[in-house]
Amino acid sequence: MIDPAAVVAIDVHVHAERARSGHDPLPPELRAAAARYFHSDEPLPSVDDVAAYYRERKMAAVVFTVDWESRSGRPPIPNEEIAEAARANPDVLIPFASVDPARPDALERVRRLIAEHGVKGFKFHPNVQAFFPNDASVYPLYEAIAEAGLPALFHTGHSGIGTGLPGGGGLKLKYSNPMCLDDVAADIPELQIVLAHPSFPWQDEAISICLHKANVWIDLSGWSPKYFPPQLVQYANTQLREKVLFGSDFPLITPDRWLADFEQAPFRDEVRPLILKENAVRLLGLGASSP
Repeated sequence: MIDPAAVVAIDVHVHAERARSGHDPLPPELRAAAARYFHSDEPLPSVDDVAAYYRERKMAAVVFTVDWESRSGRPPIPNEEIAEAARANPDVLIPFASVDPARPDALERVRRLIAEHGVKGFKFHPNVQAFFPNDASVYPLYEAIAEAGLPALFHTGHSGIGTGLPGGGGLKLKYSNPMCLDDVAADIPELQIVLAHPSFPWQDEAISICLHKANVWIDLSGWSPKYFPPQLVQYANTQLREKVLFGSDFPLITPDRWLADFEQAPFRDEVRPLILKENAVRLLGLGASSP
């Protein structure tokens, strides 16, 4: 398990983008569009690369893949590979799993990944997986995750995946409206839910949900802090100070870039440690108390 005292920060949003076999699960046209949108030329990291990168920086990383094989036709990086790497690098890696809700055996996969592979949470990407998070057919997955006491992290808001392509690469933004997750938070209050990213164009909705529901958090990944909406900074400094989390979206945004811009952003000095580490310690149950 991660020793919170041994790391300077916990990045709750990190992608492994290349399998150990060399396989890239993202179609080439979407990969190229994302690189253009984020102005990123970082090499695609395997989970082993992620471990080495974050250990060098004395940080811990919540690491995952995204499973949307039912639509993409491309297998994801195996969740088992990520879990295995986390067992080999327990000082830096916190493994989250991703299961495509469209899989006929999705619930079985969720249960097996928890019971047999020790994953610590789950990542959902409604845009690429093409589902509304408040679709009742997905609730059994959430219930199994909640029963295990694990969090679920959801992409919300605009997606850099598909940006600039004709038709957005076929991806639909409607699925990532965070208001769908207000239903989930109300219906399954024991599930800890993380709204990933500043939720443009629904930032106010995300703030309201996080303020209203004790089991909802916001991660700050996918954007440089210098571009954060002012109301997000305002609430992170005040009423949501214990519910906002550092996330980079590595490799598309590096923690080095994010942290450099965070230093210049108007966050209060007493809030910075909460965002960088202490809130994640509580969410992930790494300290004496958890949500």
